[in-house]
Amino acid sequence: MKIRKAVIAAAGWGTRFLPLTKTMPKEMLPLLNKPIIQYSIEELAGAGIEMAVVITSQGKRAIEDYFDRSPDLEQMLAEKGMVEKSREVRDVCNMLDVCYVRQKEQLGLGHALLAARNMIGNEPFVLVLPDDLFEYGEQVLMRMMDIHRQYGGCVLASARVADKDVTRYGIIGPEELSNRVYRVKNLIEKPSLAEAPSNLAVMGRYILTPDIFEILMNTPPGRNQEIQLTDGLQRLLKRSPMFAYEAEGERYDAGSLAGWLDATFAMALKDPVIGPELKQSIMRRLQLDNAPAKTASKDQPVLPGILN
Repeated sequence: MKIRKAVIAAAGWGTRFLPLTKTMPKEMLPLLNKPIIQYSIEELAGAGIEMAVVITSQGKRAIEDYFDRSPDLEQMLAEKGMVEKSREVRDVCNMLDVCYVRQKEQLGLGHALLAARNMIGNEPFVLVLPDDLFEYGEQVLMRMMDIHRQYGGCVLASARVADKDVTRYGIIGPEELSNRVYRVKNLIEKPSLAEAPSNLAVMGRYILTPDIFEILMNTPPGRNQEIQLTDGLQRLLKRSPMFAYEAEGERYDAGSLAGWLDATFAMALKDPVIGPELKQSIMRRLQLDNAPAKTASKDQPVLPGILN
């Protein structure tokens, strides 16, 4: 069966970015000149997905407004001769069909996914966590779809992580089937390094079968009294085969301030227009940081945090 639908989980509090996310969804934070969530929409469209169900919550209206038409803005840009920019603004809302469902209480990713049940129906679908970005986004999804067509069952995106980071992720017990393709033998959420069956971590792309909904409806609250998707996947693994794809290319975690900054710089440095200029700027600042500190004169005091 062709995979036509996707769910984008965008209902979280964004606590790592407070106080900014008090009024601004973290999914709308910019990565270069696009909000984080737009990369997910573009990825899905490039992989042939026809409809995205975005799970939102109170205070996330900016997401809906962003993917809506802006006729006045488009007309103003066109009248000023900025035809390409007008087309770019219009194309934002034409990539694929987007609809919205609210998670009325933030009780975990599994709980959020259940909010999309009626929109998805009885067919396999993609789940995207927009904080995770892959260098080869749509290619990763298309390869996962190929694996689903070949083997059936759920398919999880994965990547190798350093030993110190194992405790931050769901970790797969893998059985290699072919290059970068694994059967999932077991799945452990945030294990200690001694308990971890590998360093292959689940990342924010999933192909899920519709029976995950029944599983989640009967999954009791776990950590933090939330319905955890990983708990549901562990139960589903006992009933049906599950597979993992070790994604190629870089993966960026934009869900924390440090990760968002890293993703911003990495993507900017690869941009052919702004990359060279940014590199020069970084080199100049590094040289300033390594230069001998200036001694302030009596008439010129050193101000905290200001380069003199």
